[in-house]
Amino acid sequence: MIDCLLVPQTIVRPNSFVGLMSLYESNYLRLLQLIPEIERLDGCFRSRVAGECDLYVEILERCRYTVTLSLTYRFDTEHGAEANPNMVVRIYFDGALAEAMGEHSSYRHHKLELDARWKRNIILNKWLEYLGDQGHLILER
Repeated sequence: MIDCLLVPQTIVRPNSFVGLMSLYESNYLRLLQLIPEIERLDGCFRSRVAGECDLYVEILERCRYTVTLSLTYRFDTEHGAEANPNMVVRIYFDGALAEAMGEHSSYRHHKLELDARWKRNIILNKWLEYLGDQGHLILER
């Protein structure tokens, strides 16, 4: 059973490490629904759904146990193309986890870092849920 109805923040205490790991697991399951063949895809892909923005996925880095990708919409503006939201996501195949990445600094307070990761990954989780509801699907070209 794919656990897409999992709402991690209701199962464990929000902003806890255990809650964050549950959120990563939920993100991974949602990404597998969006990109079923993620373990073997490479390059750039687009999903089109009538009446919705095109979704762009680009594989940025592929390692033995991880894949890092960007997930974005692209809008034409008066200043050129704009990517928004533009999320970088790292998928950990060995742990069945997916994490929305953020900027790293040399020092951050543990609680602040946990809060920032929680917020980024809740946004990713809700966006992935929305993309699935809209019918987006990334398949090999």
